[in-house]
Amino acid sequence: MADPQRDRLSGRLPLFPTSTVGSWPRPPALQRARRDRMAGRIDDEQLADAEDRAVADWLGLQEGLGIDVVTDGEQRRDNFYSFVAGKLDGVRLMSLAEMLEIVEDREGFERLLRSLDVPAYSIFSPTCVGKVSRRRPLAVAELAFVRARTDRPVKVPLPGPYLLTRAMWLKELSGSAYPDKEALADDVCALLIEEIDELCAAGADFIQLDEPVLTEVAFNPGGTRTFMCAALASRADPAEELDWAVSLINRVLAPVRRRADRPRLGLHVCRGNWSVDEATLLSGAYHPLAPWLARLDVDQLVLEFATPRAGELSSLLSDPGIAAGKQLGLGVVNPRTEEVEAVEAIVQRAREARGFLPAEAIWLNPDCGFATFASRPMNAERTAQDKLGAMVAAARSFAQPREPCPRRRRDERGRSPEP
Repeated sequence: MADPQRDRLSGRLPLFPTSTVGSWPRPPALQRARRDRMAGRIDDEQLADAEDRAVADWLGLQEGLGIDVVTDGEQRRDNFYSFVAGKLDGVRLMSLAEMLEIVEDREGFERLLRSLDVPAYSIFSPTCVGKVSRRRPLAVAELAFVRARTDRPVKVPLPGPYLLTRAMWLKELSGSAYPDKEALADDVCALLIEEIDELCAAGADFIQLDEPVLTEVAFNPGGTRTFMCAALASRADPAEELDWAVSLINRVLAPVRRRADRPRLGLHVCRGNWSVDEATLLSGAYHPLAPWLARLDVDQLVLEFATPRAGELSSLLSDPGIAAGKQLGLGVVNPRTEEVEAVEAIVQRAREARGFLPAEAIWLNPDCGFATFASRPMNAERTAQDKLGAMVAAARSFAQPREPCPRRRRDERGRSPEP
């Protein structure tokens, strides 16, 4: 693993830094502007103005709350991976309803979407329909806008190579351009390497790859498919599939790890974040993934632990391959619930992680983003703000050493001082 002491964040953060995973609820004005643009009532420049205002407001909110490493809230993205369709050649944005007309097992796919609370008409996925290449950068302009408006370190989330390859591959359409998924993955890795190189040049402090589909592979091998945003095509052998996923991720990160001024590198894994009905989402502790997570060339694993579906911390952190070589972005608030987590409960969770990891290896963050899909926020903005406020308060509380009560202090002779 790359040395985290040599990256851009070294020496710039307090103990137990706070950040977010990525998305933030899009404000009503931006939602209206997005609808107006689709209807042709406004142009691209007017939509961009609405996006600029939303990002600026979100930056101000993060600074006001005390978030240490900020993001742009993915305000310009329809969702955390579909936004690439507008920036890549050979890719077409398709609704799940359109995909339903093409996939071989139409009845099974439709039944799956109904049972898992996934509206086929409102969620879109990028689909490979030709040779894939980068028409323009994916997130460099997003970073430049944020970098010009804050002195705080900036995190840039990107869809990972495994997620993108599985999301884009639809044999019925992609097969005319690529013989198989592996060939498509070669081009996906190439464009992500180019993107990350430009993000480094533009001043990214933290680059996070999102790979939520890893849990779908590990927890549901050979069973009924869950909807993990992109879960249509995988090998029958989950170990072989995970080996391939790790190889793609490490291939993308290899060039940036050689940079002397590289950003912090992270990987986010969850169990799905498309519904507030947690019964529809994946369950399972991380330990089946531990051998593969340990092999990833990242500094930090950004993981959900605020939901009981994620299992116990010990199930992952007791693995020596994890505890010895990785930082943890510890999920301590659940973006899908209305209840705001108590500060002391978050502190207790951080203490539990401290039993396995050094203090400098622990960050606090939400489990996932607060609005994976632009039109389906996980929570009201006020509740989301309160959750982040509790998270920051817990981080600051836990970072301060506990002083004994003054009346119990002893002087140099061991006597209690006068009240």
